[in-house]
Amino acid sequence: MDTEFEESWNRLVAKLSEPYGEPLDVQAILFLIGVQELGHGYRKFTKDQKLDVMHIAICTLLSQYGYYEIEGLDKDGWPHWKATDKLPHLKPLQQNHLMRQAIVEYFKKNELID
Repeated sequence: MDTEFEESWNRLVAKLSEPYGEPLDVQAILFLIGVQELGHGYRKFTKDQKLDVMHIAICTLLSQYGYYEIEGLDKDGWPHWKATDKLPHLKPLQQNHLMRQAIVEYFKKNELID
């Protein structure tokens, strides 16, 4: 277990959760990242749009590792991505760790955490 990573993850979750009064899970953090990357501000989203927002977050995060690159925006300003490399087959716990790692890197890159 990587203690330094877990400490970074826990600090990030605590910081992001502060305004909500309860700890955010990975899905909630993905949604926040997706809303940020969409750039339209928070608004009401349909169920399908919420999934699309989370897809934006996942593609953004995995683009840090070269798995996706942005193709452009559609007429409504929603980003579209293309796969540039095949994702490795990962078990659920490995997938979760990869996403948590990518989330920490995203916030470090954007200077929102140390």
